[in-house]
Amino acid sequence: MFELVLLAREEQVESVSDALMELEALSISVEDADADTPSEQALFGEPDMPAPKAGWQRSTLRALFPDESSATDAATLLLAQEWAADLQVHSLQPVPEQDWVRLTQSQFAPVEITPTFWIVPSWHEAPAAATQVIRLDPGLAFGTGTHPTTRMCLRWIATHEAAVRGRRVLDYGCGSGILAIGAALFGAAPIDAVDIDPAAIQSTRDNAHANGVTLEAGLPERAGSPSAAYPLVLANILATPLKLLAPLLSAHVAAGGHLVLAGILERQAAELQAAYAPWLALEVSDREDGWILMTARRAA
Repeated sequence: MFELVLLAREEQVESVSDALMELEALSISVEDADADTPSEQALFGEPDMPAPKAGWQRSTLRALFPDESSATDAATLLLAQEWAADLQVHSLQPVPEQDWVRLTQSQFAPVEITPTFWIVPSWHEAPAAATQVIRLDPGLAFGTGTHPTTRMCLRWIATHEAAVRGRRVLDYGCGSGILAIGAALFGAAPIDAVDIDPAAIQSTRDNAHANGVTLEAGLPERAGSPSAAYPLVLANILATPLKLLAPLLSAHVAAGGHLVLAGILERQAAELQAAYAPWLALEVSDREDGWILMTARRAA
């Protein structure tokens, strides 16, 4: 395998990327050519905020090709285009063979939720102190336990067993199903996990089977009518959809039940409290790395 590395201006990046795809590059990545220098530019904004600009002033494009001939031909054809007059070839070099599976696996270690509750990839042994373990490998759906929002939700479940055990639970926007599985391990039943993404629904079913827990996964219609009540409603999404879903999620909380929301930045707390105020009084229950967990309880 050979890597072709190009240096392009901001306005060239899309055209060069499209051309590399037409030239059958196996993969293409784009990076800030000025990263880690005084000229580095922040491109991506915070969640729910637009990016400051569409691209970097100068970008490094890395394209992988199956052999040296393919990479050389691609570079030659690109440089022959009039619009690519100042496109620069930075390098063309072989890529060392690596065990990509092992390399990927090395990036995912067991994640501690509490000293006795851990998320453990299938290729790792569970820590000796772990009495509750979610076996979960990285996949297409969000939720591996590495993000603070997921950890805070699971920590709430683990430390509020009386509100979980034997209770009917709704995991709204289930992703990988990690919150629903966590609730099941702490005795919740029955459990409905819903998502608008079919890949997430399948991922939830697969992960539930791998962990030996029982739940029902499907589209949001699975939760039934907007007034279908659950003693525990979990939703780890983002602030904007959580605000839009305020009437629906609030209606799903049974009398005496709990609502647990995540995917919220600290600066967004007041917005969420205002959105849910007609139905429930949200409060900040946990904080981690600039993210917060917000919870509410409906009067019995």
